[in-house]
Amino acid sequence: MEQSVSPGDQRHITVSAEGSVSARPDIARLSCGVVTEAEAARDALDANSTAMEKLLSGLKAAGISDADIKTTGFDVSPRYENARDDRPPRISGYRVSNDVHIVVRELAGLGGLLDKLVTLGANRISGLSFDVAQAEELRDEARKRAVANARRRAELFAAAAGVALGRVLVISEDSQHVAPRGPMLARSQMAASVPIAEGAQEFTARVTITYALD
Repeated sequence: MEQSVSPGDQRHITVSAEGSVSARPDIARLSCGVVTEAEAARDALDANSTAMEKLLSGLKAAGISDADIKTTGFDVSPRYENARDDRPPRISGYRVSNDVHIVVRELAGLGGLLDKLVTLGANRISGLSFDVAQAEELRDEARKRAVANARRRAELFAAAAGVALGRVLVISEDSQHVAPRGPMLARSQMAASVPIAEGAQEFTARVTITYALD
C-alpha cells in the first residue's frame, strides 16, 4: 500500500519506523483424523466411517460447531507386502484415512479436547497452531503506532537540524509479520488433559514516511 505526492525539488526528510502490538491467542487450529486398515478395502472403509462418525459426533458434543469442522483429506490406498523371492510386492490389505481441520474457539478447554480426541478414536493429530480472532484490528493498531513512531523520529531530526517539519509527502508500508513472543505459559485444566502452551503473538508493522521541511 502506498499513497504519495511527489516531493519535487522541495526539501524533505524520509524516516522509517516500526510499531508493535502483542496479544494472547484466543483461537487454536489443528488437524485430526482416523486411519484404519483391513484386508479388504470395504472393511477398511466401513471401520473408518464408523470411527469418523464417532469422532465428529464427539467434536460437536464438545462444542465445536459445524462451521469449524472441515474435511481436508480422504484416501483409500493399498498396503503392500514384499515377497521373499524375486516376485513383485503383493497387496496385503488396504488403508483408509480421513482427516478434518477444526477450529477451537475456547482455549480453556483445548487440553481436555486433545485428550478426548484420542478417546474418541483419532489416531492422527497434527498441525496445532494458534491465532488471534481480531488480528486485523491488531494489525491496524500496529500501523498507527508505526506512523506515530515515524513522526516522533522525524520531529526529533528536524528539531536537531533547526528546521520545521511539514506535511506528509509519501507513506509506504513494508510487509508485516506476526511472531511468537515471550515465554510460553502452560495451561493444564485438569489432571488428565494435555498441557498446552499457547504463548503470545506480536503483530509488527513498518512504515517509511517522507515529510516536507518548511
